[in-house]
Amino acid sequence: MNNQTSEATQLFIGLMSGTSVDAVDAVLVEFDGTQPNTIAHIESDIPPALRRDILTLSTPGDDHVDLLGHTDHAIGELFAATAQQLLAKSGIRPEQITAIGSHGQTVRHRPPEAVEAHPFTLQIGDPNIIAQRTGITTVADFRRRDMAAGGHGAPLAPALHNSLFRHPQRNRAVVNLGGIANITWLPAGEDAIGYDTGPANMVMDDWCQLQLQQPYDENGQWAASGKVQLELLKRFMAHPYLQRPTPKSTGREDFNLTWLQRTLTELGGDLPAQDVQATLLEFTARTVADAIKNCGTVNEVFLCGGGAFNGQLTARLEAMLHPAQVATTAVLGIDPKQVECVAFAWMAKRTLEKLPGNLPAVTGAESDVVLGGVYFS
Repeated sequence: MNNQTSEATQLFIGLMSGTSVDAVDAVLVEFDGTQPNTIAHIESDIPPALRRDILTLSTPGDDHVDLLGHTDHAIGELFAATAQQLLAKSGIRPEQITAIGSHGQTVRHRPPEAVEAHPFTLQIGDPNIIAQRTGITTVADFRRRDMAAGGHGAPLAPALHNSLFRHPQRNRAVVNLGGIANITWLPAGEDAIGYDTGPANMVMDDWCQLQLQQPYDENGQWAASGKVQLELLKRFMAHPYLQRPTPKSTGREDFNLTWLQRTLTELGGDLPAQDVQATLLEFTARTVADAIKNCGTVNEVFLCGGGAFNGQLTARLEAMLHPAQVATTAVLGIDPKQVECVAFAWMAKRTLEKLPGNLPAVTGAESDVVLGGVYFS
């Protein structure tokens, strides 16, 4: 590869689509040593028909092997086009990029549990297509090697949080509020821990789409117009996932519209839709805050992911976590919308350097492992 950057400075692209299935994020990152510097970022909308196919594959049910193959190809094409748009925006040539780190799109996550004899996780978005279309070496399939080592393959971003966001004297928590919420606990002078706490935006977005035909509740305004229903919240808080010991991870398999509607049916009555949204938001805030407080005394909490821009959600977290200081990762130098993309660019760099990208204390893996497969340009 004719890389135009210096030996000490390398350019990587991070690509991902999260469990909310709302867009493909792409970030161009310059690494000077291990420190990332974001050069450009874009989002590409996922076409409605493709989003429907992804959600179909993400919902347990009948076999969809043909749909899986078609969707894997379509997501690969979309990711490749997004990377090309990012290059056009930034004025960077493909030969200047060391590699793309592509998370892909998760369509099923079955982590190790007593009932899961053969745990697996599946992210699609064919990296062969990405490498072929862009002419850039692509690193993908990051989660399955950790799972092969006995881990959950998730969450993976805490490895980046641990590398970049630690403080020598202050206990910090980093909270990713994507489709699923996960925390990284960074106690001063001690090892990091982290896990998925439950849903963040995913079910709220699905309920908003169902009731208002809007993709999300902007700034939590709809939730703010409702009233938290305590009996419904109690039923949410009784979800078996919350009682599982760490390490643990979750996804649409546990928290989805079917689960929500079943819970509403069991409760009986006809709750106002905005009250359901308010209760879902309270559920997210409560599970995140409880998880952080169970870790110990926290001094600072930093939010990232789309939920960091939900004013109602962040206000509830601030109230629950007082007197800890709550801010976004922008304070630490990375836009909260870009943290996960940066993480997969960083993991691609680690993979090419044959360095581990997981944190066994977080995922439950038996050892540090090099993550992902490499698809050369």
